[in-house]
Amino acid sequence: MTAVAENPAPSAVPAARACGADAPAVLGTGLSVPLASGGTAEYANFDYAASAPCLEAVRGELDEALPLYASVHRGAGYLSQVSTAAYERARRTVARYTGVRDDDALVFVRGTTDALNLLARCLPEGCTVVVFAAEHHANLLPWEHQGSRAGRVVRLPLPRSPQEAVRAAREALRAAPEGPRLLCVTAASNVTGEIWPVRELAEAARAEGARIAVDAAQYVPHRRFDLAETGADYVAYSGHKLYAPFGSGVLAGRADWLREAAPYLAGGGATGNVTDADVRWNDLPARHEAGSPNVLGAVALAAACRTLQEAGQERLHAREEALLRRLRAGLAAVPGVHDLSLWDRGHPRVGIVSFVVDGVPAGLLAAALSAEHGIGVRDGLFCAHPLTRYLLPEGHGQAVRASIGLGTTEEHVDRLVAAVAALADRGPRLEYRDDAGRLVPVEPSEA
Repeated sequence: MTAVAENPAPSAVPAARACGADAPAVLGTGLSVPLASGGTAEYANFDYAASAPCLEAVRGELDEALPLYASVHRGAGYLSQVSTAAYERARRTVARYTGVRDDDALVFVRGTTDALNLLARCLPEGCTVVVFAAEHHANLLPWEHQGSRAGRVVRLPLPRSPQEAVRAAREALRAAPEGPRLLCVTAASNVTGEIWPVRELAEAARAEGARIAVDAAQYVPHRRFDLAETGADYVAYSGHKLYAPFGSGVLAGRADWLREAAPYLAGGGATGNVTDADVRWNDLPARHEAGSPNVLGAVALAAACRTLQEAGQERLHAREEALLRRLRAGLAAVPGVHDLSLWDRGHPRVGIVSFVVDGVPAGLLAAALSAEHGIGVRDGLFCAHPLTRYLLPEGHGQAVRASIGLGTTEEHVDRLVAAVAALADRGPRLEYRDDAGRLVPVEPSEA
């Protein structure tokens, strides 16, 4: 069957322009967008932390897979054999990229939120969960939501330093009742980009006889996460942050809790045998992959992992660091701009900067950057409301987030800094009105 799966002929794919000698090409690079004042501008995408555009290499592999697409694990026909082989080959590729150990499991899911809700339903009954208030909602809310098997959730306050985070986690795990315990933490903040001390937190959890689950959604687009090297027990991340299309993701880690829990969804694929009197459920990973699996999502995610690794992630990291320094230095020179940090400004971070501008509300700033300059950013509280609200300076209700990716160029960074400086100095050139919760330019006919 493996030989069959290697047969597909490549399809012709339009070329995409790479954004640097060391950066794999992303789709949409060089896209022109209309400006409200007339004319167009090359789109400067600073919203990678929400969703990264698809890699050209990923699109190429999807074009090859689409003509041979079929349901997996359930058909004797040629296309089913090809798709089954591609699906399981993708699992092996993603497992290698993620440092999955021999006795771990890797389950394909819809994304990070799906993965952590799955894990919450696989906890041993009465498990104590320790989580920081700094988490994205995907790693903050599932543990207390309906269906979670957690018996007690301890939400720790925001730590003033990485060292304090490790101390607080250890103390909370030590003080928890006897029984299973799970520490839940982000690898990199989606608000500040700050990298959390995952290895040290994993050591603290292990010393207290507990486990650790890591939300790596914001980390893996910038640096490879390795389960074995970090000592983490579980990791979750999303394909759409990692330059693959929406709808794919991973929960990987220790198999026992996943194996002993009831299936996440009941249905075909998760079942070994069904009678009028009983159901025998499959073992992992099929146990938690009920329904028709997202074959193309798995293929795309594996292609993204492979492309990033082959590109040399150290080179990509160095390129991003240079752009991040340029962006932070530029914004720091603009009067009235304040960027958000939980810890020391020099603490390592991935390519994310959240900031506010005195006198310009975040929603208005984001709208003007888009309509007047062709620059896409994110505004709001970034699905991490407790953390963002804590970090906001007085008088600001929301922030703007600029996030860097493979398509970001020095020209994009300089244009963003210049646009922010102009808006901080003079405000928007156009008038804006509320349209279903978003600010949009006022048309001349409406003035």
